[in-house]
Amino acid sequence: MNPGPNGGEDGRSRNPQDASDRTKRMQIAILGGTGDIGEGLALRLAADTPHRVSIGSREAEKAENRAEEYTTELESRGLNATVGGAENAAAAAAAKVVVLAVPPYHVGDTVEAISDELDDGDVLVSPATGMKRDEEGFHYHKPGAGSVTAIVADAAPEGVDVVGAFHNLAAARLANLDADLGIDTLVIGDDEDAKRTVADVAEGIEGLRTLDAGGLANAPEIEGLTPLLINVASNNDGLHDLGIEFK
Repeated sequence: MNPGPNGGEDGRSRNPQDASDRTKRMQIAILGGTGDIGEGLALRLAADTPHRVSIGSREAEKAENRAEEYTTELESRGLNATVGGAENAAAAAAAKVVVLAVPPYHVGDTVEAISDELDDGDVLVSPATGMKRDEEGFHYHKPGAGSVTAIVADAAPEGVDVVGAFHNLAAARLANLDADLGIDTLVIGDDEDAKRTVADVAEGIEGLRTLDAGGLANAPEIEGLTPLLINVASNNDGLHDLGIEFK
């Protein structure tokens, strides 16, 4: 098995320094954070990690209202954690890691809209998958660029790295803080430091393991797993919030 981004064969950190790096606080913005996957990531990152989390929306008021709801949920569980809310560009401007939890064919426009707020060394994370549906179920809808992650990479300003992650997570399971995860997320990227940063952030979420799946060229294979999981979940009882664990 190939090592994960943190050097361990199972994708987990084997270096104590790597583990301590994971505890360093950084600002994380989740654009589209008012949607399903955005909600789950915001709640889990705020609940399980030391990072400062904000959500973005095209409308600041919408983001602020949802952020208040997330904070109320966290406080109701006795957690000393908050989620901030702002318009997309403002949320991105303050962040080191920006997660694009927006519909797949809006990712390019979203990156262009926030590009002036991004600095060298910032990391864009793409969890989106293009899909279409017919009477048989869901199917991967490969965009002309080759993948949704490739659309992000094409739009990203110079000096800003792109990493693919969180593609195959069930949104409802992620947002349910009572649910044990025990699942994996595949991480892809062409810059090893950026990939390690995202892996460290992701593994701060309890029960989520990262595995290194190579470079951005492998995005179509990973994105294509999402409609497969949805089809399996919809055709089998008890698998509504299906995830993947590689063994």
